Amino acid sequence: QVQLVESGGGLVQTGGSLRLSCAASGRTVSSISAGWFRQAPGKEREFVAAIKWGGGSTYYADSVKGRFTISRDNAKNTVYLQLNTLKTEDTAVYYCAAGSTSTRAENYSYWGQGTQVTVSS
Repeated sequence: QVQLVESGGGLVQTGGSLRLSCAASGRTVSSISAGWFRQAPGKEREFVAAIKWGGGSTYYADSVKGRFTISRDNAKNTVYLQLNTLKTEDTAVYYCAAGSTSTRAENYSYWGQGTQVTVSS
């Protein structure tokens, strides 16, 4: 079992930055792939980024490529999502997930509770 707790969301202006954290317990982060998804009101949950276990390959949605960066700190059992150059369309609840690097949410076994990111113009 893996428990995931996100933090770091908040309100930021267009062009600003945030860093989201996903603290994992129950299993070491270094042995499991992880990803971030987001869901805006009235929309389906969508893939944002993923990182393969072992800290190697990373994957991004086209909409965030070049602006967001996923990383992991195995010593802290934590996965991060750095959000830069934020746009109003990035407003959503951001979820951490573990167990895959897929772009499909159903392929992930574990989910956090989500953290709200709101970008104002």
